[in-house]
Amino acid sequence: MDFRGRVFLAPLTKGGNLPFRRLCLAHGAVVTMGEMAYGYQVVRRSKSELALLRKHAEETCFGAQVAASKASDAIAAGLAAVERGASWVDLNCGCPIHDIVRRGMGATMLQRPAHLAKLVGEMVKGIPVPVSVKIRLGWTESEQNASEVARLVEEAGAAALTVHGRTREQRYSRAADWDSIARIAAERTIPVIGNGDLLTWYETHERWQKSGVASVMLGRGALIKPWLFREIAEKQAWEPTASERLAVYFDLARKMKEHFRDDEKGKERAMRFLPWHFEFFCRYRPLSAERYVESSRQHPLMQTRFEDDGGELSVLERLLRDSRPELHLRLAELLWSSPDAAAAEAAAIGLAAEMPPVAGDAGEVAIAHG
Repeated sequence: MDFRGRVFLAPLTKGGNLPFRRLCLAHGAVVTMGEMAYGYQVVRRSKSELALLRKHAEETCFGAQVAASKASDAIAAGLAAVERGASWVDLNCGCPIHDIVRRGMGATMLQRPAHLAKLVGEMVKGIPVPVSVKIRLGWTESEQNASEVARLVEEAGAAALTVHGRTREQRYSRAADWDSIARIAAERTIPVIGNGDLLTWYETHERWQKSGVASVMLGRGALIKPWLFREIAEKQAWEPTASERLAVYFDLARKMKEHFRDDEKGKERAMRFLPWHFEFFCRYRPLSAERYVESSRQHPLMQTRFEDDGGELSVLERLLRDSRPELHLRLAELLWSSPDAAAAEAAAIGLAAEMPPVAGDAGEVAIAHG
């Protein structure tokens, strides 16, 4: 596993499901990661948790992420992932979600750096593939110990380290601190992977070069525009029309149908994910380098608010920008039931007439809302 010069798809809870990873592969992704799996649940042979370690045959460079506070759980989950084809195993030490934090995992590990280092060391000895670690800058702004943690992780034998440029307390409320990421990358000899607020190809290349990180990782940027991988590789934007984007979303529905099966139970399972994805798809806006590169240097576009009055937009474009959850559910259902992309577009236009935008909804759009 080479951790340098790569663009990683982040391990996205709920969003990093297998069909979505396949969609990213179809649009230029090469290195993918599965959703975080609880180590103790893998030990209990939980079917839902074991499913998170499953990769598709198309995923030739796949990493599994586990959350654990005990070495026995981490190693058992890592071995289960290796059995299922993982090229490496990542330890989650950055997740800010309350459920994982209260169990002593995720970002909580940053408050116990010596324990974290011991855990990593045991994983390195017990798992026959490289072990990486994903961290945040610290627990709070006043408790930023990422440099210390990074040193301990490297000394424990980790093959790579991903740094998300925020603290646990900040969640996603602040712009990612790429200066801190750059400092950590300069301090370490193992590959450091930078993560945070990468939405366009030009922001990605500029932060990559200036920070000196070995690689970069895409999270919300990939959820909003799964074709971001190809844009980064080609160093140019693809600004798809509403019809082209709907065809991409239809492809995701087809991949979900293949994965979950084309029956009522399969549809029920897919509807736990597909409407959720539209919470991110609806945030897409064309952000050309010619117009936005300078402003992106002042503040990341992921954290910027844009005027969006809806004027001069097609019916389908307005539909795809609509943020209403009830509309996302309807749109997901029609994609599931449509026989092809053309039929899906016709049905979507009909849905737009049935559920027109609510008066007064136009205004500023925050790409990173939620």
